[in-house]
Amino acid sequence: MLEVSIIERLIPTKETLTVEFKSDLKKYGDTDLFEDVVAFANTEGGDLFIGVEDDGTITGVHKEHANPVTLGAYIANNTVPPISTRCEIIGEDRPVLKISVPKSYGGIAATRAGKILRRRMKIDNTPENIPMYPIEIVARLSDLRLLDYSTMIVLEGTLSDIDPLEIERMRRIILAYDGDKAMLELNDEELLKALGFSREQNGVVYPTVAGILMLGKTESIKRFVPTAKSSFQVLAGTSVRVNEDYDLPILAAIEKIISYIEVWNPQQELELGLFRMPAPEFDNRALREAIVNAFCHRDYSVMGRVRVAIEDEGLTVTNPGGFIEGVTIDNLLTAEPHGRNQLLADALKRVGLAEKTGRGIDRIFEGSLIYGRALPDYSRTTPTTVSLFIPRSKPDVQLSRMIANEQNRLGRPLTITLLMVLNALKDSPRSDIKQICQTVNLSESVVKSVLNQSIEDGLAEAYGAGRGRTYMLSHKLYHDKDKTAGYVLQKDIDEARYAEMIVDMAKRTEFIARADVMNLLHVNDSKAYTLLRQLVKQNILQPVNKGRYAKYKLNSPEV
Repeated sequence: MLEVSIIERLIPTKETLTVEFKSDLKKYGDTDLFEDVVAFANTEGGDLFIGVEDDGTITGVHKEHANPVTLGAYIANNTVPPISTRCEIIGEDRPVLKISVPKSYGGIAATRAGKILRRRMKIDNTPENIPMYPIEIVARLSDLRLLDYSTMIVLEGTLSDIDPLEIERMRRIILAYDGDKAMLELNDEELLKALGFSREQNGVVYPTVAGILMLGKTESIKRFVPTAKSSFQVLAGTSVRVNEDYDLPILAAIEKIISYIEVWNPQQELELGLFRMPAPEFDNRALREAIVNAFCHRDYSVMGRVRVAIEDEGLTVTNPGGFIEGVTIDNLLTAEPHGRNQLLADALKRVGLAEKTGRGIDRIFEGSLIYGRALPDYSRTTPTTVSLFIPRSKPDVQLSRMIANEQNRLGRPLTITLLMVLNALKDSPRSDIKQICQTVNLSESVVKSVLNQSIEDGLAEAYGAGRGRTYMLSHKLYHDKDKTAGYVLQKDIDEARYAEMIVDMAKRTEFIARADVMNLLHVNDSKAYTLLRQLVKQNILQPVNKGRYAKYKLNSPEV
């Protein structure tokens, strides 16, 4: 019984995308085994348990699978590229073979016989292996940053599929958005080649997918890249105010969507001391970056569309294709900048529409942070769709004023990290370092550095010492009576309760010492002593002895 319980603890209770059970009573087939391993490698990796029934019952591994060393080599020799698995036997009475398969980051895995499979979850929430089709292979390689779909040559196309009017539009955008002015000196053919929008093969110049996407004629886009669709919607409750679908090249689509948004994006003016700052409901630079990102990083190998929708709750931008490998919701602001369609991304940077550093996500967040508004939300993103939601919210005038003043003092914008920390303190004053780190998804060392600099610059204040040290925004933030009252309340609320907490502890124990107060309130030695002496003067506590290690007790049970 002990042996069985140990094994059961090492084996999951049910099958998932990364867990598979296989019966080995009749010796599980080698071909099926290789296919399972390949499917795991082409998805998320995982563990294959040989000797376990579908319902989780342990029946044991066949004797021919009992040597994990030779089996690992056998699997590597029958997969392309060779998949290095970790094989181990679990248990003795009814041993189970566990095969741990790593996720393939170097390309698409196949069996020696040429089968390419992947895993998926069925409607009944059980896993299965299915063939991986050519279009899925392209998408997978794109996710792994091993293939840039936008660089592919359109062999059936010609340069006549490029619209001269779109080339002129691009030149105009370069001037308007401070793009690479050197490109304006090139003629059309040189410009296409310089941006990678055309490539020569066997003496013939062909357009690339990026060229068709950016500058192609509408009929050429429909023919060669039929997935390149976009839409703009305005919804009021259940009513549809605007519903437009486009088969336009990227530059034309972006301009049209932005022009529509301007009509539905009201703005107010914030009075920041001696000057006023326009505050549109949705920051224009952030919106442009979000829309450009959607076109730039979408998966053009799958059907779908870039969708921009304005609703009562806020604005949503979605595009086909989930986050690429290595990017998650938690590390959006810290992950290394890289895109799914690198050629397309580089072209949009040179044109001037995309953030040149590749940190467009910073600008999207900055658009909300500088106004003290609710942050952009990517929580609706799925493995197949990226979804950005920018909620409607009122600006925080005091925070905007403080940020504007500090930027004027420095002569440059504040870093996105500092803005995130200030926003965290606005929403949760008197937070400690761990709470702030959890809110902003940054390391403790980075947050500490930002906080120390913020305190030095007068943007934040610290209270307490050691582990109990907490932080809040500076008094600079509070200029009106309501805000001042809030500042005083947040500053003094803990100290107002210190005496109450000390007395409560004294009621629960015979004696209380200075060290007890330090641990309870997270204050330093001097502060603990001062608090205790105040309670003695108020005749609430009385000292039992004197000196550094003096103890105190309640003066009477009624206190």
